[in-house]
Amino acid sequence: MATTNSPTPNNTPAKPPKPHARLEKWIWILIYGGLFVVILGISTGRTDPVLGWSMAVPGALVTLVGFVLIYVRSRLNDK
Repeated sequence: MATTNSPTPNNTPAKPPKPHARLEKWIWILIYGGLFVVILGISTGRTDPVLGWSMAVPGALVTLVGFVLIYVRSRLNDK
């Protein structure tokens, strides 16, 4: 019986672990969630300006935190 060089589940190389995967997940959750709340605040602000601003400003702050975490992530070592 001839052997082939096709990969099998038993001899596939292991993927290296991503040390900052949880941080990267939270970065994108904060950015997209914050932008979603900003958009909701803008659309709500057309009928109720106070409620619109009270939604849009925290959403913008959450988005800003996400962008700051991108900078923090860029400064971390991948060891």
